[in-house]
Amino acid sequence: MLKMEGLWRTAAGLNPKPEDYEGVDFWLAPERAGWLTKQGEYIKTWRRRWFVLKRGKLFWFKNSFVTHDSKPRGVIPVGACLTVKGAEDVLNKQFAFELSTNRDTMYFIADSEKEKEEWINSIGRSIVQHSRSVTDSEVVDYDSKR
Repeated sequence: MLKMEGLWRTAAGLNPKPEDYEGVDFWLAPERAGWLTKQGEYIKTWRRRWFVLKRGKLFWFKNSFVTHDSKPRGVIPVGACLTVKGAEDVLNKQFAFELSTNRDTMYFIADSEKEKEEWINSIGRSIVQHSRSVTDSEVVDYDSKR
C-alpha cells in the first residue's frame, strides 16, 4: 500500500513514476475526462489541467491531447481517498470541490455546477469501487467471543 507522503508527492505532480500508472490505458475510453483547475500541493497556485479518471486512478496532463506516449503530470489512486465533496464554502470559489485522505486534501475547480457534480459523482463511484474493502476474515465480532 502507498504511503500517504508518496500519494501526495505523486498527487502534487512531482515526478510520477511509470509504475504509478502501469497497466492503465488512460488514453482509451476513460470513465471521465475534462478540464479542471487544480491547486498545487506545495506552491498554492491554480493551474488548469486535463484530468482523466480510469480504473481507480485520477491522472492529469498539461493538455487534452492524450496518447499512449503521454506522460501524466500526476496521478492519484482514488481508492486511498476517503471523501470527495463540494468545497465552495472552504475556498470561497464557485464550482470548487475537494478530494481528501485521512491526512490531506486537494482542491479542484470545475467549469460549471454540472461539471462539478459530475466529477464528484464519478470520483465518488471510483472511491467505492477501488477502496480496500474489509473482508469477512478481518471482521472481529467481540460479542461472539463472550
